[in-house]
Amino acid sequence: MSNLTLWSRPAWNTDRWVRDFFGPAAAADWFKPVASGFQPAAEITKDGDDAVVRLELPGVDVDNDVTVELDGGRLVIHGERRDEHASEEHGRTLREVRYGSFRRSFAVPAHVTGDAITASYDAGVLTVRVAGVYAGTQAQRIAITK
Repeated sequence: MSNLTLWSRPAWNTDRWVRDFFGPAAAADWFKPVASGFQPAAEITKDGDDAVVRLELPGVDVDNDVTVELDGGRLVIHGERRDEHASEEHGRTLREVRYGSFRRSFAVPAHVTGDAITASYDAGVLTVRVAGVYAGTQAQRIAITK
């Protein structure tokens, strides 16, 4: 049997606890949903004229639970990591892996069509290539008049 700490008690600081609990947040923020669940890490790189988006999705069934689409000038990737191991042993659970639905959205130029987007999945990483995103994009200096 291994030693596993399920909970460690932090040093007690009443002032900090009260500040953290009541905090400076506006009352309107109290009713906003708390971000929870799974949010995959993303990386966007430039490869020539293409943009390559990589999302870490280990343990996700991409065939059934992930959708990649172009919607109103945005590349939208959404899906769900399902919890298939939800069981409790002796009334205690240690959970560090997050489950739930996710949605990542990235702006793309207006000239990009669905035909320019390809997606592949390998070794837990979803790779989405958007062809021609950077084609013809050069910074243009604007003269300042006095």
